[in-house]
Amino acid sequence: MQVIIFEDEKTPRFTPLADLKPVYNLVTGCHSLRERFVAAFGGRQMLTWHLRRHIAPWFAEANPGSVVNSVLEDEVLLVNGRLICDAAVTQFIDAERIALGEAIVQNGNLLFCRTKAEPLHVLNTVFPDTIDGMMLAGAFSCVEVSGFRLIENLWDPVTMHPAMMREDGEALALGRIDGEVHPSAILVNPSAITVEKGAEVKAGAVLDASDGFIFICARAVVEPVALLMENVFIAPGARVKSGARIYSNVFVGGGVKAGGEIEDSIMEPFSNKQHDGFLGHSYISSWCNLGAGTDTSDLKNNYSQVSIETAHGKIATGQQFLGLLMGEHSKCSIGTRFNTGTVVGTSSNIFGNGMPAKYVPSFSWGDGNTGTSRYEADKAVETARKVMARRKVEMSAAYEEMLRAVAGESE
Repeated sequence: MQVIIFEDEKTPRFTPLADLKPVYNLVTGCHSLRERFVAAFGGRQMLTWHLRRHIAPWFAEANPGSVVNSVLEDEVLLVNGRLICDAAVTQFIDAERIALGEAIVQNGNLLFCRTKAEPLHVLNTVFPDTIDGMMLAGAFSCVEVSGFRLIENLWDPVTMHPAMMREDGEALALGRIDGEVHPSAILVNPSAITVEKGAEVKAGAVLDASDGFIFICARAVVEPVALLMENVFIAPGARVKSGARIYSNVFVGGGVKAGGEIEDSIMEPFSNKQHDGFLGHSYISSWCNLGAGTDTSDLKNNYSQVSIETAHGKIATGQQFLGLLMGEHSKCSIGTRFNTGTVVGTSSNIFGNGMPAKYVPSFSWGDGNTGTSRYEADKAVETARKVMARRKVEMSAAYEEMLRAVAGESE
C-alpha cells in the first residue's frame, strides 16, 4: 500500500509561510511536520509526497529519490500533510483501523483515506495543486473522529510551538556534554542540557535549563556572554551571537544567526537576526533578514486578542500573543518596528520612516503603506541568488522557477 502525504484545499491559508515549501515543511516545536512523518514511518514504510506543482521540481531536487505527485501502487493511503504525526497518528495507522473505501474525517478535515488506485488514476497524469479532501471524502464511507492535532491556521505553528517544544524536549537525549564548552561558561541543570560533539559554547555564555531543556546541535556555536534558557533548540551550523538573550521556546534552524532578544519563536534555516532587537511569538522563514534594531510587538496595549490581515482580509486569531509572520526571502531595514500580528509576504523589501502596514504583500518594495511599489521579479531573484551564495547555497533552475512562479501569482 502506497502512503501519500498530501496537501489539501486548506493549504492556501498558509500563504506566505508555505509559498516556497509544502505545508508539511512548516516547523512547530523542534521539527517540521514532514520530519515527524519521516521519524515515525520512514524506517518501515516508504512515504511519498503530493504537493503543489510549482514547488514539486525543487522538492524532488532537494529530496533525491523521493516519489512526488505519482500514484504507483494498486492501493493507496492518503494522509493529510497538516497532521502532527504523533503517537495517536501512528497507532491509528498501525492498528489498520482504516478500512478500504473509508475516509477518516475530523471537523471538516479529511485526515486519512484508504482507496484502490483506480479513482486516483487521473491524479497520476495531472495531479491537482491541492486535493479537495472533503470532496474526495464524499465518495467514500466517512468516519468522524476526534483528538487528532493538525495545523489549520496561518498562526498555528506559532501558537502550538510552546507545547510542542515541551513535548519534543521529552524525547531528546539530554544530559550529554560532548562538545567544547569554555571553562568560564555556566551550565545550570546540565542534566537537561546537551552540547553535541562538534558544537562550541564560548566564554561567559550561560545555559540555564532550570525550567526546560537546551539542545545545541553539532557545528552550532554559542558566542561569548550569550544567555539561553527554558526550551531552546539550536540546529546544526547555527550561531547564537554574543550577548544574545534566547528565552523560552525558541527554535533556531540550521545556518541561522540569532542575536538580541528572542522568545517563543521559530527561525527557519538560513534566516538572520544577528543584531539587537526583540522577536517574540513570531515565524521567520528561510532567507529572511531582520535589520539591526528590528523590534516586533507580540502583545497589544489593551491586552485584547490579535487580528491579522492577509490578502483575503482581516482574520481574528483568538490569540493574545502573536508577533511577525514573515515569508521567505523578505528583509527589513535597520530600526524597523512591526505591529502586533504583522504578516509579510515572500521576497518583500521593507523600509520607510513609519511602522510597516500590518499586511505587506509579497514582492513589495517599501513598507506596505502609501508609496509601496512592486519588487520586480528579476531583481528579487538576483538578490535571492546573492543571499544564498553567501551561505554557499547555489540557486538551482528549479528553485528560480519556483520563486518566479510565486512572483507571478502575486501580481
